[in-house]
Amino acid sequence: PENLAYVIYTSGSTGKPKGVMNIHRGICNTIKYTIGHYNITSEDRILQIISLSFDGSVWEIFSSLISGASLVVAKPDGYKDIDYLIDLIVQEQVTYFTCVPSILRVFLQHPKSKYCHYLKRVIVGGEALSYELNQRFFQQLNCELYNAYGPTEVAVETTIWCCQPNSQISIGTPLANAQVYILDSYLQPVPIGVAGELHIGGMGLARGYLNQPELTAEKFIPHPFAQGKLYKTGDLARYLPDGNIEYLGRIDNQVKLRGLRIELGEIQTVLETHPNVEQTVVIMREDTLYNQRLVAYVIRKNSLLTPQDLR
Repeated sequence: PENLAYVIYTSGSTGKPKGVMNIHRGICNTIKYTIGHYNITSEDRILQIISLSFDGSVWEIFSSLISGASLVVAKPDGYKDIDYLIDLIVQEQVTYFTCVPSILRVFLQHPKSKYCHYLKRVIVGGEALSYELNQRFFQQLNCELYNAYGPTEVAVETTIWCCQPNSQISIGTPLANAQVYILDSYLQPVPIGVAGELHIGGMGLARGYLNQPELTAEKFIPHPFAQGKLYKTGDLARYLPDGNIEYLGRIDNQVKLRGLRIELGEIQTVLETHPNVEQTVVIMREDTLYNQRLVAYVIRKNSLLTPQDLR
């Protein structure tokens, strides 16, 4: 159970990704729990659409193999072609479909999405699920929607919420053998309803980062209440009175864009290595509703500097 199962590199936009060393115990716990929680059987057909560079692909592949379900493998980057994606779901009678909320939005906007009658459950993760998108889902599809949360460092999924219409959006409650703590800067639990940093413990924890012992020690800290370690997610969250957890965003300068975790400060550092750049600021903008993009503002040393030079 302690042996290395796989190394997945966390997404980054600066060419400095971190290799997360996940062990068999963690991923087996996640798959065993979710097969039961999602009620996956040998009659189901799971769509494999997530890139192998993302840990969600591990869940897609091995949950189907272990449960006896069929795995419907999409073409590379098939999620970028929504016509192809919907045709595949309809033709192959897919019952399970996992994606980020931004893909789900495009999926629901397509007129042919109403023909996906065989879908039983759609699982979203990797980005915050909005109230509006949750509402639209239940207006258009007659199946279940789950909001899953889990960093790469904790074997795909840590919490799951079975979405409901007209409800406050949450990331749910922890899987079996996983613990979630909302702590303040002194590593003390905050009261219910108060925001703090989300920390994760339990079976799902990775071994750490490949060849980065200092970063491993910084993020995987000694458990303040028991033996073992906790992973500092850097996510801001709070416990709701009903026991569910609400995700509130990031406590640092990291953002998520289409499922990719991006450190804005790292982009600024790279841009400032250009000899004609004086200073930069990078932000994530939403110029039109749900159309997010990264924008860099640059103070030039030389008026001849162009955007093409920086690209």
